[in-house]
Amino acid sequence: MNSERVLAHAKKDLKKVFRDPAVLFLTVLFPVILTLAFGTSFGAFGGTESTKYKIGLVDMDYGGPHGQWSTNFVGNLTKIEVLEIQYYPTNDTAQKELAQGNVHAVLIIPEGFGQSCHSFWEAPTDPSSWTNATVPLYLDSGSIFATQAIPPIVQQVMAVAVYGERPTQVPRPIQIGIPSLVQASRISMFDYMAPGIFAYASIFFTMTVAQSFTEDRENGMLRRVNTTPTTPAEFITSQAISNMIVALAQVALVFAMAHAVGYRPNADVVGYAMAFAVVSIFALCNVGFGLITATLAKSSGAATGLSFLFIMPQMFLGTFVGYALSPSAQAAGKFVPSYYVTNALTSLLLRGAPASSPAVLLDLAVVVFASFAALLAGVLVFARYGNR
Repeated sequence: MNSERVLAHAKKDLKKVFRDPAVLFLTVLFPVILTLAFGTSFGAFGGTESTKYKIGLVDMDYGGPHGQWSTNFVGNLTKIEVLEIQYYPTNDTAQKELAQGNVHAVLIIPEGFGQSCHSFWEAPTDPSSWTNATVPLYLDSGSIFATQAIPPIVQQVMAVAVYGERPTQVPRPIQIGIPSLVQASRISMFDYMAPGIFAYASIFFTMTVAQSFTEDRENGMLRRVNTTPTTPAEFITSQAISNMIVALAQVALVFAMAHAVGYRPNADVVGYAMAFAVVSIFALCNVGFGLITATLAKSSGAATGLSFLFIMPQMFLGTFVGYALSPSAQAAGKFVPSYYVTNALTSLLLRGAPASSPAVLLDLAVVVFASFAALLAGVLVFARYGNR
């Protein structure tokens, strides 16, 4: 064995790794991103953090003749670490926040709450003398965990705050009404996942665009296009339009299949139109990522691998997978465009929020900005380096 030839080949291979961006990305960055995506998604980082549930509180008994009971109840709620209490002056204000997904639940302390508590302690064994009251609790139908976790927590806190250590078998004048649970019980896991699935389908445009442009460059198509009067801007615009059309057709197909298996979103025609608009704009973002990938890749095979550098973070942090993420990963998801697509579709299709909702418009604005930035970066990078 000739040691000089071995060393020479080793040196050549090392130079290839550091000189070829595609090989460098696949060899170094892709394993790192893959490990971080799986680690943050399934709790390796930040897995010990507690989840916070935001509860909008409207105290209509504040300042009443027996207002100390509602004060005691609210004080006990604020002591629960997993609950974050936000105060609202009226039920309408709180309901608007709930519809936009800004809070996980709305709790209404009705007038007469303190009187009901007082009547119980005046005659604990005489139900006929009690003043009955119902505490309405509205839950965010767009959060499967909120619908399961919040009711028992609130029920337990109220029992301790109002009734102390009395056994649960004793009749009580105050009950928690949960009308949203009737609706939530009919919502399947697929209903929660569907908005993320629509975003998930569009993410893979990054791969298809990257492969397409790389193959065009390999077979000389791009060189032939450059000999025609067609300008680069015209060529890229035609690609963007065609991919938007494909994105709309893809979402329509996914929605049709979801409808066939029983998916019934809570949205009107305007809501559907807004949902399709959000997804079509998001397709442009992935076209931009595809152009960047095609610039770095030297072959269609390398383009496939490189595209996952853009696909995996969006897939794990911004789609239906997000329901199983740790709190740290959920916070990281706000840095990927697919998060805002899924959030907007959840508000439109699951919560029934109007298209003019501030939360939906904010998500749309972020998607528009991210798509414009990604597409512009992709066009500039590909125009300068993509034809080489």
